[in-house]
Amino acid sequence: MCPKGIPCIGGWLWLPVSYLILTLLSASLTAVVFLLELVNHSSSTLPAHTLLIQWSASLVTLVAMWAFTFWTLRLLLRRSRRFPKIFIIWLLVGVLIALKTFAFSPVTDDLALRVLFWSLLAAAGLVPYIKRSRRVKNTFILP
Repeated sequence: MCPKGIPCIGGWLWLPVSYLILTLLSASLTAVVFLLELVNHSSSTLPAHTLLIQWSASLVTLVAMWAFTFWTLRLLLRRSRRFPKIFIIWLLVGVLIALKTFAFSPVTDDLALRVLFWSLLAAAGLVPYIKRSRRVKNTFILP
C-alpha cells in the first residue's frame, strides 16, 4: 500500500521496473565475467596490453551503465519528476551501446543483432508509453 497522497507504481509501469532490475542484474553478472577475464587473461591470443586495454574499456563502460541504471531505477522508485526524461535518455544510451557492440566489438553478428534488437524493441515500446501515458503523468509529473 502506498502512503496517502503518493501515487503507487502499477499497471504497465512494472515493465520499466522489471526491465531496469533485469538490466542491473545482467550488468552485475557481466562485470563479474569481465573481472574474471582480466585476472585470467593468459588464455588469449592477443598481446596482453591490447587485451587489457579492450577489457578495461569495456569494464569502464559497463560500470558507468550499471551506475546509470541504478540511478534511473532509484528515480523510478522514488517517483521523481525527472524519471521520464532520464529513462528515455537511458533507453537511448542502451541503443547507442548496442550499436557500438554491433559495429566495433569482436562478437558474432548474431549476438550483436540480438543485443541491438532488444534495445530497439525496448526503446520503441517504452518511449511512447513514457511520453503519453496518463499513469506516468499521474505518478511522476503531476504530484
